[in-house]
Amino acid sequence: MFYKKCKNMLSVFLITLFFIPNLVFAYSNYIIPGGENIGIQINTKGVMIVGLYKVDNSYPGRDAGLKLGDKIIAIDNKPVSNINEMVLAINSANHNNKIMIKYERNNKIYTTSLQLVKSTDNVYKTGLYVKDTINGIGTLTYIDPKTKIYGALGHEIIEKTTGQKVEVKDGKIFKSGVLSIAKSNNGSPGEKNARFYSNIVYGKIKENTNAGIFGSYTAIIPEKKVYKVAEPSEVKLGNASILTVIKDELVEEFDIEIIRLNNNQTQKIKNILFNITDAKLLDATGGIVQGMSGSPIIQNEMIVGAVTHVVVDETTKGYGIFIKYMLEEGEN
Repeated sequence: MFYKKCKNMLSVFLITLFFIPNLVFAYSNYIIPGGENIGIQINTKGVMIVGLYKVDNSYPGRDAGLKLGDKIIAIDNKPVSNINEMVLAINSANHNNKIMIKYERNNKIYTTSLQLVKSTDNVYKTGLYVKDTINGIGTLTYIDPKTKIYGALGHEIIEKTTGQKVEVKDGKIFKSGVLSIAKSNNGSPGEKNARFYSNIVYGKIKENTNAGIFGSYTAIIPEKKVYKVAEPSEVKLGNASILTVIKDELVEEFDIEIIRLNNNQTQKIKNILFNITDAKLLDATGGIVQGMSGSPIIQNEMIVGAVTHVVVDETTKGYGIFIKYMLEEGEN
């Protein structure tokens, strides 16, 4: 998801003209706000190493120079994109208890040799804990009724063990309901506990960026009120609201107060600082909880942003991203 500027040069005798077209985005001026709780499943690019364990008084992974967050992409030159393919490659190779691993770290490709240990039940032990799928919950932010692009979360998904941004091979968002809420307390953010309906798919995940997750909405577009997209300059201090779910699948509107704005265009996160003022929401959640990320922020009949972060030491406060930045990222 990168911005690209194209420069066309036309030379005529001694005159050189530079044509730099403006970036033109196709997103609609009016979009459908979300607020729905969603389940999220991402299949990662490659097999991510999330832990190292000891085998017979040694650490094979560490001895091979592997680190948390490395992505295994091939075993003995056989490409692997998930754990099943990795296991098959290890078991089928004529490796004499040693395999060659090709892996990615910081966008560079490396190879290393890893010593396997065969257990008494004929299972090869690698000394690696690996993961190829990320699951979680969040909140749908918007659907563009014209392009059928959706956005959610308002921030990137990080694999919690490694702290690495998750690279998307493919994935989906699907129906989810809220079973209960563990309340937030200052210093300890709470979370939504959810029920998943993974067979009821809303859309495909194509991108995981610092502005959220994006993709195509494949379900029937809901018949809901559309809201004008606010420019950052149109967002004001004062009363606003968020749309989110605190029970089952019911999207409700709750009052907040926007107390600070950051219009620095080089910083496209934490643009809005707000305080929850709604007594019902505070009673149910204690403040911002995990799973609220992506909840749309509404002000003056416009969709202005999305909830992204909680202020850990004061959980009644949270940050949001301007909706324009999400829409622009969703189209790149």
